[in-house]
Amino acid sequence: MILNLPLWVWQVALCVVGVVALVLLARTIWEPTTRSLRWWALGNVVVNSGIAVTGATVRVTSSGLGCSEWPKCTPDSFVPVGVEHAALNAAIEFGNRTLTFLVLAVGVIVFVATLRLRPRRRDLTVMATVIPIGVLGQAVVGGITVWSDLHPASVGGHFLLSVLVVILTMAYYVRCREPEGVLRPTVRPWLRRAASALVPLGLVLIVAGIVVTGTGPHGGDAAAPRWGFDLEAVTRVHSGLAWITTALAVAVLVGAILTRAPRPVRVQAWLLLASVLGQAALGYVQYLLGLPEWLVVLHVLGSTLVWTAILRLYFGTAERVAVTTPEAAAGAEAAASR
Repeated sequence: MILNLPLWVWQVALCVVGVVALVLLARTIWEPTTRSLRWWALGNVVVNSGIAVTGATVRVTSSGLGCSEWPKCTPDSFVPVGVEHAALNAAIEFGNRTLTFLVLAVGVIVFVATLRLRPRRRDLTVMATVIPIGVLGQAVVGGITVWSDLHPASVGGHFLLSVLVVILTMAYYVRCREPEGVLRPTVRPWLRRAASALVPLGLVLIVAGIVVTGTGPHGGDAAAPRWGFDLEAVTRVHSGLAWITTALAVAVLVGAILTRAPRPVRVQAWLLLASVLGQAALGYVQYLLGLPEWLVVLHVLGSTLVWTAILRLYFGTAERVAVTTPEAAAGAEAAASR
């Protein structure tokens, strides 16, 4: 009975729940502490990563054009009324659009809380300002995706922008627990460089995965255009990059253990290796089974976990420390440059 309620009823109910939650959490926004701000920052990481997974659900269920217009769902309505596609497809696509408001709301909350933080942090303010702008950019790219009838370039750009925004959300999450100061490595210089190399390598791996998805069968709609590449060839490229990433993750873990790196670095290195191996196993299984829809969604989830693990490891190999004298600042800068 409840499941048969109109979609707008569910949306109103969610809005009411959101308003009530916001009232209960108002103090953590208007009078933030470093601890409460870090929880909001973690939420920022989660929602910006999560919307990429819900976007994958839209794609594999062929719901990409469930709403045929943007910003409206149909030429005459902002909600899925009188849509050409099946009601379920329209609900999935419209639900993903609605989640954008949640992502934007969390970004705005972090922005307001950052402005209210005392003493105010310029570095955090800059990142907290850019993150909601990135979310708004996501909405624009989403519109371009619809207008292009789900061209794989726009679909891939939509996912890639989420990946880039996650860099900022993770940086903010790490920095909000550190003081303003000078960056100081927490590991050996070569280990820091190896962890740094994982970031561009992980980004290239994601781009290769986007190409594979744009070539494969799950385009978001039966009529969506696809890349004309050979699916097996681009899959092999993606697989090769995955193995390189795995090898470098193993090297970083072994280096962290042998050099007795700080425990958080070793833990993050273990988590990264576990996520990479799990993602690799999942990739081979979905390839052997012919890319079933539910495994594609899990693979996208795995890619976000690998990406956040790479970023967390990278940010963990250095920390900002407060300096009280020019001599201490010079010493910290010298250590960071070695």
